[in-house]
Amino acid sequence: MRIASMSAVVCIGLCGIAASAEDAHTIIAPNEVKWAPAPKILPAGAETAVLFGDPTKEGLFALRLKVPSGYSVPPHTHPADEVVTVISGTINLGMGETADRSAAKALPAGSFFALPPGMAHFAYFDEETVVQITTNGPWGIKYVNPADDPQKSQ
Repeated sequence: MRIASMSAVVCIGLCGIAASAEDAHTIIAPNEVKWAPAPKILPAGAETAVLFGDPTKEGLFALRLKVPSGYSVPPHTHPADEVVTVISGTINLGMGETADRSAAKALPAGSFFALPPGMAHFAYFDEETVVQITTNGPWGIKYVNPADDPQKSQ
């Protein structure tokens, strides 16, 4: 009984240490978002702002993606769940391995969607749009058609 009690005290003490190390917080007001060109895995013209975490490393991260009117992302998949909120504008989201725009659904600001790993989808935008993506890194995109990968032409 004494060993179990001592183990509980040690665990509580260590858990308290771990929790205090995790107490750092992140707060970013809209005017503090720092935009940069999107990684070359995305078609040219987009900008990203990492809000939390590091998309190149394991672990949770949140980023915003800003795209211009006329932007599109060909059918692709991701290795982890993709959780997306539309901040402004409208994303036209379609499922499947073919970019059939007639099958896409317009999701205006305030919309939310979550896709499981490996689900093929595509997107296009008729106006400047900002979406927020939350997922686990390292982030990746696998284009259904390898010829669509912008890294091959940049």
